[in-house]
Amino acid sequence: MVKSMTGYGRYESVTEEYKISVEMKAVNHRYLDLNIKMPKKFNYFEAGIRTLLKEYIQRGKVDVFISYEDYTEGRIGLKYNQSLASEYMEAFSAMARQFGIPDNITVMDLARCPEVLTMEQEPEDEDEIWKLLSGAVREAAGRFVQTRTAEGENLKNDLLGKLDLMESLVSEVEERSPQILEEYRNRLEEKVRELLAGSAIEENRIAAEVAIFADKICVDEETVRLRSHIQNTRKELLEGGGVGRKLDFIAQEMNREANTILSKANDLEVSQKAIALKTEIEKVREQIQNIE
Repeated sequence: MVKSMTGYGRYESVTEEYKISVEMKAVNHRYLDLNIKMPKKFNYFEAGIRTLLKEYIQRGKVDVFISYEDYTEGRIGLKYNQSLASEYMEAFSAMARQFGIPDNITVMDLARCPEVLTMEQEPEDEDEIWKLLSGAVREAAGRFVQTRTAEGENLKNDLLGKLDLMESLVSEVEERSPQILEEYRNRLEEKVRELLAGSAIEENRIAAEVAIFADKICVDEETVRLRSHIQNTRKELLEGGGVGRKLDFIAQEMNREANTILSKANDLEVSQKAIALKTEIEKVREQIQNIE
């Protein structure tokens, strides 16, 4: 299926301990440009997130916003340093003996000593965090791809309609070409008759002049190639996939053929058809810029 390069996707993963929100939006870009904004604590997972997103996206400028809320206030715990407390008590006893003062240290006194009691953040389970984070990213990416696919279907249908119109214009140019030669021959014969005033007309000379003119205005090769490009574009659109770059190259080739037809045109009707072709090709190229 054909995918647009513009898209949007959002997903929230909520548990009793965490809430992870992932939001994605994209616009056109020649290559894949991932811009990820997330809490610093997730920087460790950035490479994994980029690898994961490349499974879903080939081209486009994609902005990814990740937010995180931690509901686990109990992760901060109190730690008792038993060995350090013992050292304090031994020092206090030694001081009491040395100076002959009462050794009346209480638990509260000991707790006030530096580093006996400390507050520590319990380590988080990185595997569990990655499981939640990668799941949220996949869900958001899936929804993101859905919007791209829906828009891509609209683009495909629009392009197929434009290709049908271009093909009809090519057919009209092909039908008109023999008529141009016949009209040129008739005008040439009429002009020669006027100049010769009743004398015999040299058919061989007339035929030679018509052949030279036919060679100058012949667009058979251009129309055949143009028709082939149109058919290839239609085939790629129907097959789908990441065809944006390929279609852009084909559109450039179609534009070259249309320019050649216009430069060879020695007839108003063919010129108008060639201009109409160029107009439609330009519309096709603009639309192709939106395809992944």
